[in-house]
Amino acid sequence: MTIKTVLSILGLLFLLCSVASFAQDSTQLPAKKRIVNLDSVQYGVASYYAAKFQGRLTASGEKYDSSKLTAAHNGLPFGTWVRVTNRRNKRSVIVKINDRLHHANTRVVDLSATAAKKLGFYSRGLTKVKVEVLGKKKPIEQ
Repeated sequence: MTIKTVLSILGLLFLLCSVASFAQDSTQLPAKKRIVNLDSVQYGVASYYAAKFQGRLTASGEKYDSSKLTAAHNGLPFGTWVRVTNRRNKRSVIVKINDRLHHANTRVVDLSATAAKKLGFYSRGLTKVKVEVLGKKKPIEQ
């Protein structure tokens, strides 16, 4: 074997090892991070859960019940109570955070069907809202 052939084989082996190493590294892409907002007052768009989620487990381990006043949020701790106000008609409702939104979802909150009806946007699907963090103790309804 000539030196030229040996160098060619070594170069090919080096190239193959580099490609294998690159392929292995590219499968370990970093996970997408959630959009987290912990401000005490937040503004954004609200939606509500589709009927297909009735009875499914939420991220907190509770079963979703469309008749309860609950919501999903991407940053606030489970069990946090918030006041959500519809900015179109000024109606508000107090809900408990018990779920998370999908990490790619840009909405500020996803409400139960009952909460959406109380806020008057059930037929619209989406509305602009103000979210005020009230704390971990259940507030007295006003």
